[in-house]
Amino acid sequence: MTTELLPDNIAALKAYSSAKSEKLSGTTWLNANESPYSKAYNVSASNLNRYPDPQPPAVIEAYARYSELQPEQVLMTRGADEGIELLMRTYCQSGVDSIALFTPTYGMYKVSADTHNIGINELSQAQLQQASASELSELVGEAKLVFICNPNNPTGALISVDKIAELAQRLAKRAIVVVDEAYIEFCYQHSAAQLIKTNANVVVLRTLSKAFALAGLRTGFTLAQQDTLAPLRKVIAPYPVATVIADIAEQAVSSANIISMRRQVSILNTLKAQLVDWLQSSAAISQVLTGEGNFVTLQLRDKAAIGLAYERGLVMRPFTLFGEDNWLRISIGNEQELNEVKAWLDSLTSPALTTKEP
Repeated sequence: MTTELLPDNIAALKAYSSAKSEKLSGTTWLNANESPYSKAYNVSASNLNRYPDPQPPAVIEAYARYSELQPEQVLMTRGADEGIELLMRTYCQSGVDSIALFTPTYGMYKVSADTHNIGINELSQAQLQQASASELSELVGEAKLVFICNPNNPTGALISVDKIAELAQRLAKRAIVVVDEAYIEFCYQHSAAQLIKTNANVVVLRTLSKAFALAGLRTGFTLAQQDTLAPLRKVIAPYPVATVIADIAEQAVSSANIISMRRQVSILNTLKAQLVDWLQSSAAISQVLTGEGNFVTLQLRDKAAIGLAYERGLVMRPFTLFGEDNWLRISIGNEQELNEVKAWLDSLTSPALTTKEP
């Protein structure tokens, strides 16, 4: 059997379970933090017989303008996930080095580390929030990479740019602080991207999957100082960006589309505030985490409510958080989709679901 050829760390690996990995059926999909908006793009197939530019200049320059950085500080990747992989493959020695992360958080940090046989110093979101930068610099130990998802998925928690800056300064020449900003467009004033200008050990991960409504494109960016990105450019695949992907991405990060994206973000943030109000006033909900991002995470009084949602064709993301399995993350959809959530909440008024103690 070929399984006998597997390294021990791969044989023991627990794969990341994405929102789309479960074959569910439904009519309202609010489980993957996708945008409810879609847009048609112009695509040419006239030059598909040629290899693409590894780092398409027009996209790089447009995204550099958007992020207020220089083009040499931008690396285009296959989603932010490739940025995570590249950082580990480039800066961590298998079987020797480690990363630090703050759970609960995005699961691919752990999966990527386990895949490359990299140690994990697992700290908590509470420590990230409550400890000082000085204390955190000691808690991360010998970690080469310190992953901070900001805003955090799935809690929505946010830490200040000032705290990230101080942590990076304390870890200078010891570790790289990797700030995953997949959801930053929903609170753009909290971006750490400008820290790159003065901190060689700050890396920011971005994606077009969320606010830019291009989850199907699988396009992201790794932002860092030129010298920090140079080793990643040696490790990345020779042709990581398909021609068609580059064409669409260039259109997506144009000035006009950025204005459109920001308008959509404003609408989604307003709808999110309305959803939070509904959740907080529902007798079926015991706790609501009101952080940033295009989602809300909540704790149900009875997890049987999730099954009732599936029966209605309403698909949301169940979680086990803080040792309890009755948590649910709801992506912010359009007004019609969130009305389906409201109808589900209103249906959770039977004694079986509302009389239990939290």
